[in-house]
Amino acid sequence: MVRAVPGLNRNLGAGRWRGAAAALGWPGAATMRGRVSDVIHVIAVITAKPGMREAVLKEFRANMPAVHAEQGCIEYAPAIDAEGIGAFQAPFGPDTFLAIEKWESAEALKAHAAAPHMAAYAAKTREMIASRTIHVLAPAG
Repeated sequence: MVRAVPGLNRNLGAGRWRGAAAALGWPGAATMRGRVSDVIHVIAVITAKPGMREAVLKEFRANMPAVHAEQGCIEYAPAIDAEGIGAFQAPFGPDTFLAIEKWESAEALKAHAAAPHMAAYAAKTREMIASRTIHVLAPAG
C-alpha cells in the first residue's frame, strides 16, 4: 500500500521519482520506466448486489498479490466509505467499494485488463456485481 510522505516532491524527474518510490517500498517502483506524467490513475466504482460486497471484496483481496506482481503496478487496493466524516461526505453506500489503482503507463493498464487472473476474478464475481464503472485518468499537470 502506498504511504503518504509529507514533503515528497512528486515533480521529481523520472529517475529520482523511481529511486524515491523504491526507497519507500512502493509496489512497482523498481520497474517504473516512464515519467511521472505518464502514470495512469484508475478509480473503479464497483457496486455489489445487496449484501454481496464482502464476498466480492474477499475475491478482490485474493487477487491482489497477482495484480501487485504485474509489471507497472504502482498501487491497487480497495476502499470503502469512511465512517464519521461529517455532512460534507457523499457516501457510496454499503454495497459499493472503489478499486483505487495507479499504473506506470497506459500499456501496463491494458496488460492488466487482459491478464488471466483478471478474467478469473471477473468470472468468480460476475453474479455478485450489480454494476461497475471504470474511470481512467491522467495527471492534469
